[in-house]
Amino acid sequence: MLSTPVRHCVSLLTRRALLPALLLAAFTAPALADFRLCNNTGGRVGVALGYKDSEGWITEGWWNVSARTCDTLLRGELVARYYYIYAVDYDRGGEWSGHAFMCTREKEFTIRGIENCLARGYDRTGYFEVDTNEQRSWTVQLTDTAEQPPDRPLQSRTPSGPSRPPSNAPQAPVDGREGLKR
Repeated sequence: MLSTPVRHCVSLLTRRALLPALLLAAFTAPALADFRLCNNTGGRVGVALGYKDSEGWITEGWWNVSARTCDTLLRGELVARYYYIYAVDYDRGGEWSGHAFMCTREKEFTIRGIENCLARGYDRTGYFEVDTNEQRSWTVQLTDTAEQPPDRPLQSRTPSGPSRPPSNAPQAPVDGREGLKR
């Protein structure tokens, strides 16, 4: 059995050896998973985001993303596979839109539900779909068509919607009403 001074010395050495290992682990921990958007254009962009969480459909906006910068729209692991984006170029005009209709409004908003936007006092806006393939994090790149590199499929200013939306995606109304296709 070790004497008290020797045990104290061993305990102190063990703590001193663990401290650098703990600090190293803290600094090398994996980055948080996020949903990010990069504005690779020369103008400021306003962004609205739609997705389905455990309580149903939600749309949020506006994030103001400066030219040639990125911003985190949602922090943490993604809660859905499909996200929907609508963006407007404030400086030069134009928009990134699609055929998945959800609610927006001119001022900052968080809106639950995507049905009856106009009747509820909101605008009905076409968002484009982003399929994250169930990744933990995702970054969307907004570009001007002329700036789009030929080897990378990026979202362009040309309206683009889902070519084959998932069965739970919001779509254009079949019978003239807003909401999900049944």
